[in-house]
Amino acid sequence: MYILKNSLISIIRNKGRNILIGIIIAIIACSSTVTLAIRNTANTLVKNYEESHDIIATISFDRKGLSKNFKGGEDAKKENIEAFNNIKSFTINDIKNYGNSKYLKGFYYIYTTSLNSDSLTKASDSFEYEVEDKKTTTSSSSTTTGGNTGKGKGPGFGGERHTITNNNTTTVITKSKETFQSSRNLTGDFEINGYSSYDAMTEFANGTYKITDGEMITNFNKYECVISSELATLNNIKVGSKIKFKNPENSKKTYTFKVTGIYTDNSNTDDSKNMYMPSANKIITGSGAIDLLIKDDSTLVTNITPSFIINSEETINNFIEEVKQKGLNEYYTINTNLDELENATKSIENVKTFSTTFLIITLIISSVVLFVINMINIRERKYEIGVFRTIGVSKFKLTMQFVLELLIVSIIMLIIGTTIGSYLSKPVGNSLLRNEIEDAKVQNEETSNNFGKKEPMDMMFRDNIKVQEIDTINAVVDIKVVIELLEIGIILTLISSLASMISIQRFSPLTILKERS
Repeated sequence: MYILKNSLISIIRNKGRNILIGIIIAIIACSSTVTLAIRNTANTLVKNYEESHDIIATISFDRKGLSKNFKGGEDAKKENIEAFNNIKSFTINDIKNYGNSKYLKGFYYIYTTSLNSDSLTKASDSFEYEVEDKKTTTSSSSTTTGGNTGKGKGPGFGGERHTITNNNTTTVITKSKETFQSSRNLTGDFEINGYSSYDAMTEFANGTYKITDGEMITNFNKYECVISSELATLNNIKVGSKIKFKNPENSKKTYTFKVTGIYTDNSNTDDSKNMYMPSANKIITGSGAIDLLIKDDSTLVTNITPSFIINSEETINNFIEEVKQKGLNEYYTINTNLDELENATKSIENVKTFSTTFLIITLIISSVVLFVINMINIRERKYEIGVFRTIGVSKFKLTMQFVLELLIVSIIMLIIGTTIGSYLSKPVGNSLLRNEIEDAKVQNEETSNNFGKKEPMDMMFRDNIKVQEIDTINAVVDIKVVIELLEIGIILTLISSLASMISIQRFSPLTILKERS
C-alpha cells in the first residue's frame, strides 16, 4: 500500500514527464490495436476462403508415363496402340470405391458419352450432301488435305481421304484402307455430359455457362437435359420440347430427352475460324440418365471425370496412397488445386505478414524510446532515490515503486489507445472486408441466375460453392486482442523499467547525496 501511494503521488507530481510517456504508450496501443485488427481480419478472410473453397483432387491420364514405354519405328505403332487399349479404365464403381475414404468430405463426377440424332441438326461449320459416288462438302474455307480416318472405336476400317478444293467446294474421295485406332474416342455427333450433382457443374457455378431460358434439370435420374442456345436456335427447340437421340453404333436404340433449359456459353474464346462455340453440341443431363443409357445398351463408349473433395492439406498424400492401394492403374495420376488456392490467398497472407512486421518494428522502436526516456527520468530523480535509500527503503521496494509508476501510466494509456484503435480498426478492417462481402453477394446471385433459379442456390450446393458473408469487424477487437495488448504493455513496461532496475541496484545513497551537495 505504501508503494502504491508513493507511486500515485510521484505520477501526479511529475505530470509533464508522465504525460509524454503516456502519449507514446497510447500511440503504441493505438497502432498495435489497428495492426492486430488487420492481422485478425486477414486470418478471418483466409479461414473463410479455405472453408468455402475445398481442396479438389482429380484423376488424369499420365501420358508422359505411358510415352516412356512406347517403342519407336513404323512397325511399333500398332503395338503401342494395343498397349494403350489394354490399360484398364476406372469405372463408376471404382470412383465410388475411391470416394469411400475417411480422407474425403465427398466426391462428384461427370459421366460422358455421345449420341447421334435424326431429328437434330448438328452445329457445324460445314454441311454435307451426296453427289453420285463422290462426297461434296461446302465450307467457308478452302483446304487440301490427305490422311487417315476411322470409326474411333477399337480396330476397324476407315479410309485414306483426299480432298480437292475448287471455289469453296471440297470433293472428298475415300479409298478403303485398314486402320487401327484407340478405343477411347466418343463417336457421336452430340456429347452427352451426365453430372452426378450440382457440385459437378462448375461451369455454371463460375459463370462460364448460364441458363437463359427455363431452368437446370431437377431429376438426375430421368431423361431430362439442357442444351446450348446455338443448338436450340439452329433446330428451333424450346423449353419443354422433346428431342430424340440414338446410339451411333446401333440406330435401333433411341432415347427421348425432355429439354428443361437452354444455356449460353460465356467463355472468352477468340476463335474466328469456327462459327459455333465448342459447347454448341454439348447436352447436359444427370449421371443417372447416363446409367439408364448404359443399362439399356452397354456398347456405348463412356468417359468418367471424377473430383474428390479432400478434408485438408495434410491428408492429400494419405488419399493418394489409399487410391493406389485400391487399384488405380499406374498410368493414372492424381492432381489437386492446392496451388491455385494458395495463390488466391497469397495477397491476403502478404497483408498479414506486413501487419505483423509493422507491429514488431513498432514495438522495437517504442521499447528503445521508452528505455531512453526512463533512463533520463532516473538521472533526474537520483536525489529522490538517494533520500529513499538513506531513510531505509529497500532496493526492491524502490524498484517496485518505479515499475508500478510506469505500469499505472501504461494501463491507463493502453485503455485510451485501445479505445481509439478499436474505432480506427473498424474502417480499416471493413475496407478489407467490403470487397469480399460484395463479391460473395454477386457470386451467389450470379450462380442462381446461371442455373435459371430465381431463389438462392444455398440449399442446392455444398459449402465448397458458397462464400460465407462477413458483415462486421467487431469480433476483431475482442478479449483475445485485449489480452495481447495487455501482454504488450507488460513487456514494454518491463523493458523500459530495466533502466531503473539497474540504476537503483548500482546507486550508492551516500554518493548520490554527496553529489547533490
